[in-house]
Amino acid sequence: MADGRKMIRFTLNGRPAATDVAPHENLIEVLQRDFALHGARVSCGQGLCGCCTVVVDGVATSGCLFLAPFADGTSIETVEGLAHGDTLDPIQTAFLENAAFQCGFCTPGFILMTRELLDRIPDPSDDEIRHYLSGNLCRCAAYPEIITAVRAAARDRAPAKA
Repeated sequence: MADGRKMIRFTLNGRPAATDVAPHENLIEVLQRDFALHGARVSCGQGLCGCCTVVVDGVATSGCLFLAPFADGTSIETVEGLAHGDTLDPIQTAFLENAAFQCGFCTPGFILMTRELLDRIPDPSDDEIRHYLSGNLCRCAAYPEIITAVRAAARDRAPAKA
């Protein structure tokens, strides 16, 4: 393409996706513009707040820093991909039931980071939760509710004891 744009192909929330991107575009810009996915948002633009969190090849990633051309051949998951039809993921449900948000701007990033945390540490302590989520910032200071939601999600994901 004459302006340096490149066609990329990847898996997006479990489905094949393709679009053309400019060399300088970040992943969040492309997800919003071409796929109308607005859960992840650019806030600080420096990868310091967690609002832009997406999962790339199984790893939570700052989408504002991830250049879109590098998404070629990857698997990308956004907060919109967690629900199964009208059924929310247990982590999403825990955040709702525990009012772990106020304005909701940071919530998608916290939810994706919580999933990664619980995949790695199924029953985290409060200190482990705080440490793992330390890269995500909530300007409304809903931190106590977020900790409660993560604990609830961990309980909901735990295998039933016989």
